Amino acid sequence: MRRALLMGALAVAGALFLSCRQDEARIEEQLKQMTLEEKVGQLFCIRPEALDSTIHYQSAADLPAFALQEVNDRMREMAARYPVGGIILFAHNIKDPEQLTRFQADLRTLAGKPLLYVDEEGGRVARLANNPAFGLPKYENMTVFHSPREVREAAFTIGSYLSRYGFDVDFAPVADVNTNPENIVIGTRAFSDKPKVAAKMVRAYVKGLHKAGVQSCLKHFPGHGDTQADTHFGYAVTHKNWAEMASCEMLPFKAGIAAGADLVMSAHISAPAVTGTEIPSTLSPVILQDKLRGELGFKGVIVTDAMEMGAITRQFAADEACVLALQAGVDLLLCVKDYPKCFEAVLAAVADGRLSEERIDENVRRLLILRSHTKKSL
Repeated sequence: MRRALLMGALAVAGALFLSCRQDEARIEEQLKQMTLEEKVGQLFCIRPEALDSTIHYQSAADLPAFALQEVNDRMREMAARYPVGGIILFAHNIKDPEQLTRFQADLRTLAGKPLLYVDEEGGRVARLANNPAFGLPKYENMTVFHSPREVREAAFTIGSYLSRYGFDVDFAPVADVNTNPENIVIGTRAFSDKPKVAAKMVRAYVKGLHKAGVQSCLKHFPGHGDTQADTHFGYAVTHKNWAEMASCEMLPFKAGIAAGADLVMSAHISAPAVTGTEIPSTLSPVILQDKLRGELGFKGVIVTDAMEMGAITRQFAADEACVLALQAGVDLLLCVKDYPKCFEAVLAAVADGRLSEERIDENVRRLLILRSHTKKSL
């Protein structure tokens, strides 16, 4: 009996190993067949508005007025020239289930065959649940949960309806520890002001999403909970050193990574006591490579917070910031302003040696692995 069980376990392990090797070979073959332009397109997750050259906006607050909820010819033409790996939908892009189904189906036909992303944390950040046309379960905020079991069940519920409505990746959970009562951007989006409690909840949320077949993203690394300013509008800073972060902010991120989180989102906050500079964490190789990849051992996709946010745009040109983020260790650039300009800037950086094609291949390889986990292929 024991021998039979052992042989069965070995057979399962062997099958899994063979499957992994086959996946690796398939991804390498995909990578070999891609042009540089196709690879660069995979590095971007954009708003659908970025593909419509007639839409111009100063801030995200301007976009609901355009109510872009269907693919048009301008978007098809733009994507043909600048293929894109991901598209994120916001509340103003979503009217009702029928419209969303049509929109998503058309978006997936665009060049680059984009994966579909959404911010659906629960609470005030819930693009579908806060739309009455969907009639979905709603959660007041993340502090209402008393146990990891409750969080896992809620995340499974969220992931289940996201999967049903066609989304591949949820930019959740928030892994910040809300230690600063004057914080105006995180607050009750975080599970707790106690790092060990937050860590248990973050792990449970990741597990719940995965059970529903949706990929997860920890945010906002290295921790936005102890800041006062809002990076949507400008400079924000944490004054903690790494030892202080390691005993607090890092606990939920470590728990989420151990649970198998697929992505980690970088914050635009500065951490001068860690990096020695005022540079936003999104552009810091110390934060992304030394700390996140090195010390925490994260092997998945590093995605930026929205590159259109004030903490970036008030200090850097959009195209410059994209190149700096990739040099720092980012894989996926979120919500860039002027997508064609940023796309061309990455191509130019490869041409002049600021970015190597080998480095681009590393990024795209991780993104293809993410895509394989969602069962979507190029």
